[in-house]
Amino acid sequence: MKKRLLFVIDSLHCAGAEKSLVTLLGLLDYSKYNVDLILFGHGGELEQLVPDEVNILPPFKYTQFAKSRLSEVFVESFKEGSFQMLYARLKYSVKIHSKKYRNSQKARLYWQSVSRVIERNPKTYDVAISYAQGVPTFYVAEKVNASKKFGWVNVSYRLDKKEKEFQEKFYDQINEIVTVSDSTKEVLLESFPKYTDKIKVIHDINNPLLISDMSGIGSDYEDLFDGIRIVTIGRLANQKGYDIALETCRKLKEQGIHFRWYVLGKGPLKKEIEDYIEKHDLSEHFILLGVKANPYPFIKNADMYVQTSKFEGFGIAIAEARMLNVPVVTTKFDAVYSQMVDGKNGLVVDMNSAAVCDGIMALINDHELRQSIVSYLENEKKGNVEEIEKFYQLIG
Repeated sequence: MKKRLLFVIDSLHCAGAEKSLVTLLGLLDYSKYNVDLILFGHGGELEQLVPDEVNILPPFKYTQFAKSRLSEVFVESFKEGSFQMLYARLKYSVKIHSKKYRNSQKARLYWQSVSRVIERNPKTYDVAISYAQGVPTFYVAEKVNASKKFGWVNVSYRLDKKEKEFQEKFYDQINEIVTVSDSTKEVLLESFPKYTDKIKVIHDINNPLLISDMSGIGSDYEDLFDGIRIVTIGRLANQKGYDIALETCRKLKEQGIHFRWYVLGKGPLKKEIEDYIEKHDLSEHFILLGVKANPYPFIKNADMYVQTSKFEGFGIAIAEARMLNVPVVTTKFDAVYSQMVDGKNGLVVDMNSAAVCDGIMALINDHELRQSIVSYLENEKKGNVEEIEKFYQLIG
């Protein structure tokens, strides 16, 4: 009999954990597994890459309710004589707009506000997997019946006392916790030392053949630009260090470099980034392209990939750039050395704009250095599809 698996993730927009999950789903042996997938947000660009064998479950009633205009849901609530979802939505809205919150705090506020109106999953599974920390983990712990429950942690994040105490009661219900790098494990253990024996490391899975094939499909830059192309992929959020990227861009412009820096992603800092671009006259240099379901032609045809992250669980976009033999300049976040060899497959620099600028200039000006990095990339091991065996061992 096939094992019944459930995966839960926030959405399938184009980001690291999401791409990792889609890759994993593409490698599964469906002669052995029946797979359901729950998304808290539907309509992500990567949904089209989910294998046909995967059953994407319908949206939650509440998430559909929360997408409607407030005036409409007021009328709907009065017509039905039920105000639970309206109350949950208003409660979360008031809390989230009262001040700025970190992602872990947002997840707690969301679950505290709406968990009562999120329906339980009616099925019973052999294995239920939260493929991201936060809300998916809370859901799997509290709303799913499964013989075994696993929770993925794909970002290195440190929790204050309040967040630790809140999350602990959910992780206590998870059989094993999976982190995507050794450094992510170490950071998690700072908050939860008691989970030492319950944490395993399974790296984000990258399939080099898939990425190579996709890099030759579809369009890329259409601006006929003939200078240096820099590309960055990542959500427009504080974690990705766009303040560092923008300052670096300004420094490059001041030095008269003929370049364009393209960014693929969306997020809460879009307006702030656009304001900085306008204030410093960078509209011809720092180009926001939004989300692309297939970012690989953009990476392949760039002169370099730059990552200015402040923290990452692994850094999957860096791995993808490496697989396409594109030199990388990256900041020295916690997990960076799980895949980077400074001076060999790219440059690892301090977490400030001066250092990032120096790294970019080194790749521009030092032809010998650039060629040695490209040569190293062409010969280093590509991808890690063998990690699927660790996944099979985990779920038994």
